Amino acid sequence: MLLGFALLVIPWLSYLQLIEMERLLIQSRENVQLLLARGISTLFNGRDDLFNDLPVSYPVEYEPLYVHPLTTSVRLDGDPNDWGSGLTEKAQHFGPEGADGSFDLLMAERNDQLYIYVNVFDDQRVYRSPGYLRLDTADHIRINFFETNGTDGRITLTLHEPGVASAYRMSGDWRFAATGAPPANEVQGSIVETKTGYGIEFRLPLSMMGSKRGFAVSFADVDDRESRELRAIVQTLPKGDKESFNLVVFRSPQLLNIIQGLGYSGARIQVIDSQRRTRAETGSYGTSDALNPESPSVLDTRAWFTKIRPLLHKLIIREDWHDQSGIESDGIFDKALTSALDGQPGVLRRVSDDAQIVVALHPIVSKDKTLGAVVVQQNMAEILTFQEAALEQIVLFSILSLLAVFVVLLAFSVRLAWRIRGLRREANAAIDPYGRLRASALQSEVKAGDEIGDLARSIDSMLLRLNQHNTFIENMPRTLRHEINNPLNTLSTSLQNLENESESVRDSKYLESAKRGVLRIGAIVQNLADAANLEESLETEELETLDIEKLIENYVANFQLTHEKYRFVFRGTGRPVYARVSDYRIEQLLDKIIDNAIDFHRPESPIKVQLDTYREHLQISIANRGPALPQGAGESLFESMVSHRGRQSRLHFGLGLYVVRLIAEHHGGSVHALDLPDNSGVAFMVRLPLVDVSSHASRKSEKVASPETA
Repeated sequence: MLLGFALLVIPWLSYLQLIEMERLLIQSRENVQLLLARGISTLFNGRDDLFNDLPVSYPVEYEPLYVHPLTTSVRLDGDPNDWGSGLTEKAQHFGPEGADGSFDLLMAERNDQLYIYVNVFDDQRVYRSPGYLRLDTADHIRINFFETNGTDGRITLTLHEPGVASAYRMSGDWRFAATGAPPANEVQGSIVETKTGYGIEFRLPLSMMGSKRGFAVSFADVDDRESRELRAIVQTLPKGDKESFNLVVFRSPQLLNIIQGLGYSGARIQVIDSQRRTRAETGSYGTSDALNPESPSVLDTRAWFTKIRPLLHKLIIREDWHDQSGIESDGIFDKALTSALDGQPGVLRRVSDDAQIVVALHPIVSKDKTLGAVVVQQNMAEILTFQEAALEQIVLFSILSLLAVFVVLLAFSVRLAWRIRGLRREANAAIDPYGRLRASALQSEVKAGDEIGDLARSIDSMLLRLNQHNTFIENMPRTLRHEINNPLNTLSTSLQNLENESESVRDSKYLESAKRGVLRIGAIVQNLADAANLEESLETEELETLDIEKLIENYVANFQLTHEKYRFVFRGTGRPVYARVSDYRIEQLLDKIIDNAIDFHRPESPIKVQLDTYREHLQISIANRGPALPQGAGESLFESMVSHRGRQSRLHFGLGLYVVRLIAEHHGGSVHALDLPDNSGVAFMVRLPLVDVSSHASRKSEKVASPETA
């Protein structure tokens, strides 16, 4: 895990590289755009004639009405969708946003015709009634302009019903028509109803307008069909001076022809004169192909990139992230445009319609004055896409690297742990719970070439040496019996001959002591040999299905006859209890336990033998009153060469209870020793598996022997 987390330095360095690459890309983009703006401005330097077709100035409080060039033919059907792609987005709004009577105005020019589209927001549509001579008793459009002779022109578009709109030249009070008939072949238009009001589309010849190019559009709103009173007028005319008109700003065809071939996807080129009027424009900085709206992955990437970018910047760069979208873009652009019109080129970044734009401005000069400025605006979508793709790659690479390292380390550690566990299991299985060797060699990992292989080979060598040592110890009792029996036989014969030949020593206490010593040495050697040969002899014995109830009852009765000084009490189940055993070995087991009980029992207290049955096993319990077990000696009693009798009992080598355990385990059982509940003595419990009585009765071919017939 530490190694995996250390790989986080890779995304850290990658993000630093991403920041530097972003800076270089933006700087390169700014330099390229400034060079492009300088090159375009060179085309217009000294061309005063291209900028002298409009008045030098106009009042600041008047909003100019921009006329866009049309590239296709237009049908007067009340729908501006045939005006061209993106042109409807350039409509100018007048009146409070969404208020009753407000409208959007879009103007375009083609073949010496001025096309006008007015999208009116009106919640109460009131059409003109044919019975009224006055033209101001219903909703209508008013058009103000300067005639070619300099006089004021007034035309009203009346709204009869959806369809063709009628146009009239009006008197000064806008109530009645100045002439009885509409101006033929002058103003033509149509009207459609929309969800929010009206859609009015009309045109008039440019020849009607004078050189001043003053023009104004107003919407007169009537909401009451009964009184037909004029409720409000929303107009492009300034409120302060209704005799003045808005200036109609036409795009200069010469300027447009020059820059039209320079536009490209994701960039907008504008030529602005010294009065801040846009004289020519081409291209668009809208969403480029790099950010395809149909690609949800890119949009999702931008969303989470925007969210995690400040946090990453703070963690890695140790600086707060300054989002460009938080800056007042319009104010910065106005300052940069003022500087460009003063002769100083510049580059800035701004935000428009949720898109980050790089803007390059370069002045257009002529001798000692500035004619205007070239503005090149380009979307940074490619750079943003690069950022998002790079950051996505960094994050994915980091996650995949961490996962890969984690999986490799986990697999390595699991394999290592599995090998160690396997070695531990095999090493544990080589020695039984009592310390006896079950296997003299290991099978797994001994051929491995790593440290675990070295450990396995060391354990294998240790097991081999232990096996050799255990074999020597196991064979030692047989060897000792053979070697000791010869001098013992000689010594015993010599003592017998000495007793027969000399009557003076026949009753000597020393002779009797020597004879007892010889017998004891022989018994010790025999016990050692029997314990060493017990496991082998147990393997060759056959088991029989016997009634343990009868076997123990007869055994206790016979033992009582031979040991009259002691009192034995047997309590059985009162019914047959069957088990597959060797009767001789069960009696040998009982001999060892009862001998141990006789040695430790309290005088005059009985030794109790009890048989109980449980669901799957029987239990033989032998209890005596006397000293409790030594502390912590519960299981060690049944190990070989372990004795808790004290120094005064030198003839006991701890083999009796060891033999008991071997016999119990050979029959599939177990033996335990514990203190009585009142600590007044000790109980030994032998558990052996039961034989199912029903299955036993059904096996007629198997002979069931009782203790009397055994």
